[in-house]
Amino acid sequence: MSFARLLLITISFAMLAACNKSQQQGGMQMPPAEVSVTTVAADDIPVTYEYIGQTVGSREVEVRARVAGNIEKRLYEEGAYVKEGQPLFQLDQRPFVIAVAQAEAAVGTAEAEIASAEASAAQAKREKERLAPLAEAKAISRKESDDANSGEQIANANLMQAKAHLLQAKAQLQEAKLNLNYANIKAPSSGVTGRALKQEGALVTATDSLVTTLTQLDPLYVSFSVGDIERQSMEREIAEGKLEVAKGGMKVRLLQRDGTPLGDGGKINFTSPNVSNQTGTVEMRATLANPYLRLKSGIFVKVLMEGVERKNAIAVPQRAVLEGPTGKIVMVVDKDKDGKTVANPKPIEVAEWTVSANGEKNWVVRSGLNVGDQVITEGLMKLRPGAPVSLGQPATDNKKN
Repeated sequence: MSFARLLLITISFAMLAACNKSQQQGGMQMPPAEVSVTTVAADDIPVTYEYIGQTVGSREVEVRARVAGNIEKRLYEEGAYVKEGQPLFQLDQRPFVIAVAQAEAAVGTAEAEIASAEASAAQAKREKERLAPLAEAKAISRKESDDANSGEQIANANLMQAKAHLLQAKAQLQEAKLNLNYANIKAPSSGVTGRALKQEGALVTATDSLVTTLTQLDPLYVSFSVGDIERQSMEREIAEGKLEVAKGGMKVRLLQRDGTPLGDGGKINFTSPNVSNQTGTVEMRATLANPYLRLKSGIFVKVLMEGVERKNAIAVPQRAVLEGPTGKIVMVVDKDKDGKTVANPKPIEVAEWTVSANGEKNWVVRSGLNVGDQVITEGLMKLRPGAPVSLGQPATDNKKN
């Protein structure tokens, strides 16, 4: 109810009261005001909660260089969709190719060292085995026997050292090949690229150089905040059975500011365990499919959270709800002491609003109305409390919305 409409209603009440008094003094009486009503009925009413949200990419990645080098080529179009593993930038590969060749040569050298050490170890073993019977017969000196044993131990040690060198050389070769692969900066996931933050010829360093960003838009996230008091009330009413959640859980739909639908519906996949001490709200997030990437990250949208029914509830059209001195009121058809049909105000407590099948918005009423009450929906501008009324149109039941 706008202030202007409330002011007009107040002025109308005052003018009608003055007119009625003047007519009574003059012996005249105004005919009853013609109104339309809706008859209150209880039903299970789908509930829709509306919030303001913002779309967010399900993955927002900073793409950085993993090795140092000069950018030689940019391999993508800024703002284009790329697949996971697709090259985005190519660094000057020559230093990495040289490093791979050097590591391969080191592996070859280590393998040759192993072959030589294996031959020496085999020779030392044969020499020890040849001298062993002579040492038992004391046909050779103790020193010659000890030298044979020591020679075998030294040869085995040299063989183990050569094998260690080979492992080290292979690790260096693997690192060199990995760095050569990193010389092509690739997309860590599928998504839409941002603008290039480094151009051809620029020097980048490992891990410190941000070259672009990548945003995954399918699936898309939408974040919104729910007041903690509202959340507690919702959970309490669910526990009391006043609200019932659908089997599939709560779902969301997105609308533009003008009410135009955006994409398909989604599901809530995150509720923050913390309440913001600045806003008193709880952050929630939903995920929805965005196969054609029509929705971008950062859009402010209306979020409609659905999938809840208020059991055995009463609802009235929003146009029938007025702002009274102490809260919301409706005008209902009543009988005065003489049995005449009159309009009287009735204070009500409202919950959320819902939308009927024809698109009309309705207030869900927590208290103040009873089944069978006739709520005036049209002709309110002509009314004052206690004024006689006539039903200009047949009363309609305000049933399933």
